[in-house]
Amino acid sequence: MKAKRQAGAKPTTAAAKGKQAPFPTDIMPMLATLVDKPVEEPGWMYEVKWDGYRALGYVNGGKVELRSRNNKSFNEKFYPVYNALKKWAVNAVVDGEIVVINDKGVPDFGDLQNWRSEADGTLAFYLFDILWLEGMDVMNVPLHERRDILRTVVPNEGMIKLSENFEATGSEFFALAEKMGLEGIMAKKADSFYTPDLRSKEWLKIKTEKHQELIIGGYTKNEGTPKPFSALLLGWFQDEAFYHVTPVGTGFNVKMQNTILEKLKPLEIPDCPFIHPPAYNKPSRFRPNPPKAEVTWVKPEIVCEISYREMTKDGAVRHPSFRGLREDKNAKDVVKENASPLPPMEGENILVEQKVISSPGRSERKSLLNPKEETQVKNVGGHDMKFTNLSKVYWPKENVTKRDMINYYYQVAEYMLPYFKDRPQTLNRYPNGIEGEAFYQKDVKGKAPAWIETFPYHSYTDGRDKEFLVCTNEASLLYIASLGCIEINPWSSRRQAPDNPDWCIIDLDPDKNTFEQVIEAACVTKQVLDAIEVPAYCKTSGSTGLHIYIPFGAKYDYEQSKEFGRIIAKLVHGQIPEYTSIERKVSDRKGKMYIDFLQNRPQATVAGPYSLRPKPGAPVSMPLHWEEVKKGLSILDFTIFNTVDRIKNEGDIFKNVLGEGIDLEKVLEKIESLFGGG
Repeated sequence: MKAKRQAGAKPTTAAAKGKQAPFPTDIMPMLATLVDKPVEEPGWMYEVKWDGYRALGYVNGGKVELRSRNNKSFNEKFYPVYNALKKWAVNAVVDGEIVVINDKGVPDFGDLQNWRSEADGTLAFYLFDILWLEGMDVMNVPLHERRDILRTVVPNEGMIKLSENFEATGSEFFALAEKMGLEGIMAKKADSFYTPDLRSKEWLKIKTEKHQELIIGGYTKNEGTPKPFSALLLGWFQDEAFYHVTPVGTGFNVKMQNTILEKLKPLEIPDCPFIHPPAYNKPSRFRPNPPKAEVTWVKPEIVCEISYREMTKDGAVRHPSFRGLREDKNAKDVVKENASPLPPMEGENILVEQKVISSPGRSERKSLLNPKEETQVKNVGGHDMKFTNLSKVYWPKENVTKRDMINYYYQVAEYMLPYFKDRPQTLNRYPNGIEGEAFYQKDVKGKAPAWIETFPYHSYTDGRDKEFLVCTNEASLLYIASLGCIEINPWSSRRQAPDNPDWCIIDLDPDKNTFEQVIEAACVTKQVLDAIEVPAYCKTSGSTGLHIYIPFGAKYDYEQSKEFGRIIAKLVHGQIPEYTSIERKVSDRKGKMYIDFLQNRPQATVAGPYSLRPKPGAPVSMPLHWEEVKKGLSILDFTIFNTVDRIKNEGDIFKNVLGEGIDLEKVLEKIESLFGGG
């Protein structure tokens, strides 16, 4: 049973057993000794060996430092963890592991290696020790009491988590770890103190798979291979000499190889760094005629980790596979990890209370692009997409950037796509933000990536065949945004039925009217539609007006949609003629609100649901509950800053727009009986 935790609690009685001390800096973490089998003696505590980056968190007076085991800053690299620590209402120094948790609830070191932003996986910072709390050094407090202290301050939810202890025998917990596919387990003496920069036998690690950290000394490239390289040449230092241990040619994809080469390029040297050059072209029993390979040598500074089946007595590594770079470790710290046999132990098994590591469940979308890099390449739906000029400010007053805009569309993509998928687009581009020049683009023929789908049309102006861009998926939605399209404007029909709109729109477009009059006009429209039993759904335009959608289900053509819209507009205008107009010419409206039904024409567009608008405040065209359409409603109630939270709470309240659609013949009969044909 987990003890109740309260984030930001005051130091416990156990903490008082520590000693007063100033806030520490630059603590080198305590390390564990690798052994070959689990401990079976009472007096030991067991926890998961997290497959991630060791990190110490320093939190004091609102200032935060997140550092690796070799004292490198993780503040920017793992910025969500850093931000979570900044919100933590406690002054403390904690020890833990940063991991990426996959959908099965298991740490994935490969995903952690590739992590650049929240789109790349769910980060967690599992804390297993506390070293200082609210002015008290607790490193000389026994571990089981430090754990009690830690339990009182770890937040109940969020990415800062408690690394739980498991009450089980060592063998039982190890078997569970193997079954769950974990890297291994940790066994720690319950009464052990925390001794910085010591590899202690009071802390033990037992791995379910053999891993070894090694240093890259070069790489080979086989003749004729299309890959960036064929194998890394790995080694370690012994008595100041650099010895070759093994090549590794599996475990990485091309993208990962390119990343590795970028890091190795500045370290290239002309001479072999190994004391004995590896025989990278040597024939073997299984490869009597190996392909000719060229080698590039590098300074032995970059650490990586491999997994392997076994290491033979003569030092050969069987079945090595690359796991990832270890940017958190220095080359001088790499040692050969031999699993020592455990000494005989006595004592009875402790009782088992199986605790299962839980999956994070459906991960919450946060950001696609990280907050620092100006140009980023992200794989979206199988397409490598390049995003550039990400710090360009699109909304100057609000300091909202292109990066912020693309991250917004990434977060709401699943809610937007039903209203944009398979619909040709009129691109409204703002490459320099809302205060820069904007332009419309319809034709993308020969200008869009090959994977972008298009819809043909003929321009009678210049007699040319052209192509609209068609939004088909998340990648194409983000591509549209990357062009500087602040607002996204879909057709009302899909390419499968281009002449048949899915909805009819009544666009309430004010001139010299107050927004309260727009709200009143929307409510009158709702009353008219209720009277003829027609469902309707309202959203803000994100600019000055309101849009009312009526589901058509692609059963009627644009002409029928336009004429139905005309009937509704006339009925509404008839009830509030003093401040509305249905005149097409602006001069004929005399400053009155235009009830626009002409949006129901082929190729006419309005900003779609959840689209941003190029207006001050970064507003969003937001679907509304009808009870929200009342006095006090404001366009700026819904912006880039709060829309994601609203959608999380409300879900997609506009989805019935895509329903079966009205029976137009029956509705017209109803209008005839109630209004005499409008």
